[in-house]
Amino acid sequence: MTAKKQPLHQQIEIDLRHKIQNGTYPEKQLIPKEVELAQYYQVSRPTIRQAVQALVDQGFLEKRKRRGTMVKRAKIGQAFTHVISSYDQEIDATGMKPRTKVLVFKVEPATVEVAQQLALPVAAPVYKLVRLRYADQTPVVLVTTYIPQARFPNFTELDFSQTSLYATFAAHQQAVVRVRRKLEVLVADETSADLLDVEIGAPLFYFHTQGYTAAALPIEYSIAKYRGDLNYFRLEIEQKMN
Repeated sequence: MTAKKQPLHQQIEIDLRHKIQNGTYPEKQLIPKEVELAQYYQVSRPTIRQAVQALVDQGFLEKRKRRGTMVKRAKIGQAFTHVISSYDQEIDATGMKPRTKVLVFKVEPATVEVAQQLALPVAAPVYKLVRLRYADQTPVVLVTTYIPQARFPNFTELDFSQTSLYATFAAHQQAVVRVRRKLEVLVADETSADLLDVEIGAPLFYFHTQGYTAAALPIEYSIAKYRGDLNYFRLEIEQKMN
């Protein structure tokens, strides 16, 4: 069976998105005018208008009054507010390349806060894993994760710049099947600003996450700072029927 050919406006949308992503149309630069694009693609102006509007809706382009249409840095849609998935899965879904840099990985005594979140005695040994995570070459999120050492005695042998934490939990028969998250908004301090390449005082999404196994054991407590200029979060709410 022959695959159905995509409509022209979708073909043009894909080509324009590719040109934005590969730098043919750089960030903060105007793309060609509607009439020029119509001539280039040999289509009508309404077809061009439809393709451009789709990229505006997706956050790749921004219409500027009396100036034209400008390339903007697209925000990354994160779905982990309603599904359990790894960062790499989230970024792969956008077509970008995920990368992780491990800044800290050590064992330390649990603070009062960490002990409460992981249901441990205060000062119990926990792994502290600090990762800076990228989409392509851009830093997106700074995340600090605490894990009970007693449940995973050999974690120090792992390279979490290459290894998925959630996949490792699953390989140890302790997959995360439920999470509890709290969202706040704060501003970047000097350290966060430097690592995430934003201005001091820039807005950050601040997530606290507890990950639980099927036995209701908390095995992860994470604190993540997401760049406010690069991320948005999708929420899905279903009405409960009586």
